[in-house]
Amino acid sequence: MTYLTELVRQVVDSLFRNKLRSFLTMAGIAWGVASIVLIVAMGDGFKEGQHNNTKSLGENLVILFGGRTELQAGGERAGRRIRLNYSDVENMRRECYLLKMVAAELEGNVHATSSFNSGSFDVSGVEANFPEIRTIPIDQGRFFSDAEEKAGVRVCIIGTDVRKQLYGTHPEVRGSQVSINGVPYRIIGIMASKDQNNSYSGLDEKKIFLPYTAMVRDVPPPQKYYEPGYLDEILYQPRSLAQYEEAQLQVKKVLGRAHAFDPRDKRAVNMWDTVENQKQVDGIFDSMTVFLGFIGFVTLSLGGIGVMNIMLVTVSERTREIGLRKALGATRARILVDFLVEGSVLAFTSGLIGWGIAFGLSSSLRLVKMPEVFPGLPVSGQTSMVAFGTLSFIAVVSAIYPAWRAASLTPVEALRYER
Repeated sequence: MTYLTELVRQVVDSLFRNKLRSFLTMAGIAWGVASIVLIVAMGDGFKEGQHNNTKSLGENLVILFGGRTELQAGGERAGRRIRLNYSDVENMRRECYLLKMVAAELEGNVHATSSFNSGSFDVSGVEANFPEIRTIPIDQGRFFSDAEEKAGVRVCIIGTDVRKQLYGTHPEVRGSQVSINGVPYRIIGIMASKDQNNSYSGLDEKKIFLPYTAMVRDVPPPQKYYEPGYLDEILYQPRSLAQYEEAQLQVKKVLGRAHAFDPRDKRAVNMWDTVENQKQVDGIFDSMTVFLGFIGFVTLSLGGIGVMNIMLVTVSERTREIGLRKALGATRARILVDFLVEGSVLAFTSGLIGWGIAFGLSSSLRLVKMPEVFPGLPVSGQTSMVAFGTLSFIAVVSAIYPAWRAASLTPVEALRYER
């Protein structure tokens, strides 16, 4: 305990002996640590924001659209139009064992009329499992059941914007009747408000959702696209992210056999792969974080040079003291440890201040409502470990030369030293 008390006193005396130099050195290290922590946290924040954006559409989601062939296959010419069909959904459910879930979607536009107002809205005919693969939060009521969808019951779910236009501030909406293209439907659910920055067919809040079978009967596709079972999109989730590429290959083979195109033909069926997109976005942010983190490392290294400088000055100022301590029996190892610890304490004190600044800023942002695209600066334990690991390396490297120089002085040389 006496040794520790003496060491703390030495560090404090050294800092106050050179106030301005100590302040500038500590400020450099504190800023370097804060930079590393904040930069990594910023990258994590943007990645979390991108994940939130993806979740607003649906997690681990692949969306299939009809395309046009580029390769000849099965005696068929290139350039053929490929249109998706409900039979493709059935084939995928039956044969693609690497898929967790498959959902059909048919789109259109309808004129809807309530007792208070009317308007033109996008409409989607979907199956009952649609909310399990897409993010469709329900504020009031419920989504339709599988039995209702199979029977083509005339029920619907409306988005918040649809509710505002058709009913304004009227409180009783769920259970009321709305006319869709002149056909009466009962509203059984109202969507909750949600932030949605990506879409493949319009924002969900502006839509009406109908059972797929009811839409096929009451709101069929335009005549130029019409054929039994026509679909605008097929959505699926892979059973495992580790096997999503194999799942994608299964899907291409099943569709290729059904529509007589080569599974290697990338344009025959277009895919919006949110899994692959998320990997690319994460890669971009990871690269940005590494680059900016390197800049923070350089800043921290400059602070380390400051530690080395102030320790060399301390050795110079305390040369006679070192000689006296050695003459009284202090070993070289003791002198080396004393100065090494002194430099490390200086660096870690500054690092704690820098980390405290970064953590304080991160905590302050949690009190403010942030946009989904950037939810804040999450300072994780891993980020803190990286920052202090870097600081430990720089602190030891910066302090070891001055400590070695102090320990190498002979008692006679040190006692004869004059400043």
